[in-house]
Order: sequence, then C-alpha cells, then structure tokens
Amino acid sequence: MLKLVFAVFVGLVGAAVLHLIILLSTPHFSNRDAYTRSLAQGAPNLFHLLNENREKTSLSSGDPFMRVAVCTFDVAEKPTRLAAFGVVPFWSVSVFDSASNEIFSMNDRTSAGGEMDILVANQVQLAALRKAQPEGLSKSILVEAGQSKGYAVLRTMVPQPSFSEEATRFLSEAKCEQTQWP
Repeated sequence: MLKLVFAVFVGLVGAAVLHLIILLSTPHFSNRDAYTRSLAQGAPNLFHLLNENREKTSLSSGDPFMRVAVCTFDVAEKPTRLAAFGVVPFWSVSVFDSASNEIFSMNDRTSAGGEMDILVANQVQLAALRKAQPEGLSKSILVEAGQSKGYAVLRTMVPQPSFSEEATRFLSEAKCEQTQWP
C-alpha cells in the first residue's frame, strides 16, 4: 500500500513540475510562430524575398534549390489579391491564417495557364463578390479566409544557377495587394 501511495505522489509531483515548465516556457516560444516571423519581414501587402541565412530567428527556405517570398495581409477591410506571372520551372503558393493553418495551396501544374491569380476574402466579401460578379475577377480563384489576418508563401524552383535571376524577378514582381472589390 505504501508503494502505491508513493507512486501516486511521485506521479502528481512530476505532472505538476511538467505543467510548470510548460507554462513558464510558453512566452519563450510564442514569438517564434510563422505568422509573427512573417510580420517581421516587412510591410504588409508586399511579397518579401526571404534571405538564405539559416538563423533560427528569421524565416528562410532551408532548400538551396528553392527561392521563397512571404506576404502578410489583413482582409478585415478589403480582400487581398495574390498574383504572379512569369516563366519559371515550378512555383507553388500556400495561404495560411494567423494561426498558421493552411487554408489554400496550389502550384503551376494545378493553375489555369500556369498563372497565379487568387483573391483572399472573408465570408461577407466573398458573398458580395459573387453577387456583383466583377469582370476583372472572372479567372480568379476565390479563397475564403476564416480569420482576417494571414500570410502567403510563394516558392519557386531554381534547379541551376542560371535560373536564379528569373526566379528572383518572378518573386519580386509578384503582387500581394488589397483590392477595390467589393
């Protein structure tokens, strides 16, 4: 009986210590999420090329054959349009909410004509867009954002050094801007 009481006591003390460690370490990890690090890259509604350093405090691609750009946005007032045009061997885009949950992704193989044209909006804005059916959005992919804040990650492949200039141009000219719709 004494061994059982001792085992329960040790288990409870161990659980209490573990919970205390988790609670005290939360502030240390809370500023390391992808959304917060994306905000630190620069102004919102612009794609920012990520550098190739591998510091833990900054975002980086981690893959020497990929170039990456990130854009933060807020669709509370107006929808955000993501667009990129150019000839690169491969590109992909992922849209995340501020909790880093992926809400949409696609690549050049699944897009219409290899072009990226995405409109990220909240539920009310999407309803107004579908009702108005603006001419300029006929080929755009409409993505519903459950949260108003989020970020998009645009990647392109650089299989050889000769592709580097075109990949950098593709990412630099990519658009991440608020639109006038609805």
